[in-house]
Amino acid sequence: MLLPKKTKFRKAFKGRNNGVATRCNYVAFGDYGLQSLDNERISSRQIESARRAMSGHTKRGGKIWIRIFPQTPITRKPLDVKMGGGKGSPEFWVAKVKKGTVMFEMNGVDEETAREAMRLAGHKLPVKVRFVKREEA
Repeated sequence: MLLPKKTKFRKAFKGRNNGVATRCNYVAFGDYGLQSLDNERISSRQIESARRAMSGHTKRGGKIWIRIFPQTPITRKPLDVKMGGGKGSPEFWVAKVKKGTVMFEMNGVDEETAREAMRLAGHKLPVKVRFVKREEA
């Protein structure tokens, strides 16, 4: 699973995740991509699950790029704990994904295989996704 080696602060504010992506919104490395159609927090477990679904379908052929990284810690308090007593301890890490962000890219496989692999990966994610191709400029 992905997680940062070191962070400046152990806990983070919740923040807001709205608007449209102005960066990472085009296919940069591969020929095909998986683009988010919602704003959502995606955990490192979900990213890893999607990656395994893609690499399993392509039989580890081609190359896969993960364009998102979980760098925001999410805290939870234990069950049956009364109000107060400060913020809980960090439980897992998430990537904040905006609408239009290209999350995964793929190269070295034909379009039909890439489309099916991305479809399988999309089922593992909490956002609606669409398959995008590199635009030849």
